[in-house]
Amino acid sequence: MTPRILLINPNSSEATSEMMHAIALASAAGRLVVKTVTARRAPGMIVTPGQLAASAAEVVELGTAHGRDCAGIIVSAFGDPGLAELRRKVAVPVVGICEASMIEASQGGRAFSVATSTPDLVEAIDQRAHDLGLAHLYRGIRCTEGDPVALAADPALLSEALAGAVQACIEEDGAEAVIIGGGPLGQAAEKLRPRFDQPVLGPIPSAVERIIGLISKAGDAPQAMES
Repeated sequence: MTPRILLINPNSSEATSEMMHAIALASAAGRLVVKTVTARRAPGMIVTPGQLAASAAEVVELGTAHGRDCAGIIVSAFGDPGLAELRRKVAVPVVGICEASMIEASQGGRAFSVATSTPDLVEAIDQRAHDLGLAHLYRGIRCTEGDPVALAADPALLSEALAGAVQACIEEDGAEAVIIGGGPLGQAAEKLRPRFDQPVLGPIPSAVERIIGLISKAGDAPQAMES
């Protein structure tokens, strides 16, 4: 039976949920069934530390309410809000898109950077690299200019702005892999990947691969004998 996972969109944009759902399905390539749920109390795009912190409680609520019949859960905001608490409350693997993409980007000891459109979240993203023990490989963040919400409303402009940030990560920071830092930036990540020789990672595909691996490991674990 194909495993069923839950993808949580911590912002309140249904359009973003639909986009992330489509990317997750395409990345899974038939290996997963994906159910996507959308937050209601959050803004349409999380762009400040306060919004990121405030979204954590609803992530946990959605995960515990909708994830009972799932084999795994993806938290699809780049700051991984509510990730640690949700892991404590459910018995299935839970991954965050920031965590998953940083782990993938660092494979083989690669130096990596993040390109994103949310400068106010730089500190929170930096902290994730430190929390994961990857600070020695992390080369920092390059941000696009201008209002992130307005930029997100113009896909062509967003892609070009992120392309410049990716280029700076590679040429100025020495990144050997670059993560496009944000669930709402998923489509832009897909467009940018073929434009560079170095790997450009979308965080949603990274999370899909990680959750598949964790579900497989859980399935392979020896089961306790019933008395």
